Amino acid sequence: MSKKKRRAFTTEQKAEAVKIVKTSGKSVAQVAQELGLTVSALRSWVKQDEINQNPSPRGPLTTDERAELARLRKDLKRVEMERDF
Repeated sequence: MSKKKRRAFTTEQKAEAVKIVKTSGKSVAQVAQELGLTVSALRSWVKQDEINQNPSPRGPLTTDERAELARLRKDLKRVEMERDF
């Protein structure tokens, strides 16, 4: 059984899909079907957009915070490897 190739979407494509959900009055499922997306992917994009629009100090991470965390983890791994060497 072969796996399907995972599609990658740009930030602009995600933003446009979220905008359609918010402005069209259609459900996430309807928009996902029209755009050929999975409902779960579009739903997570909408949820992340809501988090980005209303950040909370103790709430979920915004997209920028997630990117910073990934960068910091990568840097920490590199530093630990250098230290152990």
